[in-house]
Amino acid sequence: MIHLSWDCEQYYASIYRSNGEYLHEIEEFDSVKIEDLYHLEEQQKILLANTEAFLSHQGGVNVLLWGARGCGKSSLIKSLLPQYSHQGLRILQLLKHDIKVLPEIFDFLRNKPYKFIIFCDDLSFEDNEAEYKILKTLLDGGIEKFPSNILIYATSNRRHLLPEFHSENEIFGFEGNEDKIALSDRFPLCIGFYSYGSGEYLEVLKKYFGILPDNWEEIKQKAINYATKRGSKSPRIAAHFFKLYQNDLWNLI
Repeated sequence: MIHLSWDCEQYYASIYRSNGEYLHEIEEFDSVKIEDLYHLEEQQKILLANTEAFLSHQGGVNVLLWGARGCGKSSLIKSLLPQYSHQGLRILQLLKHDIKVLPEIFDFLRNKPYKFIIFCDDLSFEDNEAEYKILKTLLDGGIEKFPSNILIYATSNRRHLLPEFHSENEIFGFEGNEDKIALSDRFPLCIGFYSYGSGEYLEVLKKYFGILPDNWEEIKQKAINYATKRGSKSPRIAAHFFKLYQNDLWNLI
């Protein structure tokens, strides 16, 4: 039996550590400023409105953020804590293989005077993984009411969280069969994130530089080449290139 403790007044975020079956209270949160997220205005609007409804006791719903890798899904969730911690928001990160302890975490958090987001990052399942059915039942299907002070915000590169096979698509249509879409259907909000083009990628990179250096044209070409090699023009790749530039490594790639 796991024994949980969390000083929510001092620590605004925690991570469940399965090896010791405890909550690790975070002293240095990887904070993201919401104003530093680019080309996510629509996604921000929806997620902030849902979070504010949650904090104001009007409701709020569980959310799946899905789509292209590196386009800000996790960063958008992390940006909520500095924005709303003063209103009692707390974040607990839970890895996929620890979903089995969600019932115990619900029991532990249910009556605390805070609002909790359970953050499940990069969520996807194979057909035979038990965590899939556990989460499906907890979201909508158990006999116990979902805690009113908890929401689950999950990110995934897959719209339906399970792999879809060509043979199934021929039989059931593009969306896959009923069991495969059952889990994602239990998230009332599904927010899509989409791939960036070269123009958007360079616009994000310019934000990091602020004042553009005199050799911007050379840097820009290097940045495009770097993104092409990495197979993505996402904000994450722009951030990686800027770090290489700061460390004077950009000319070596």
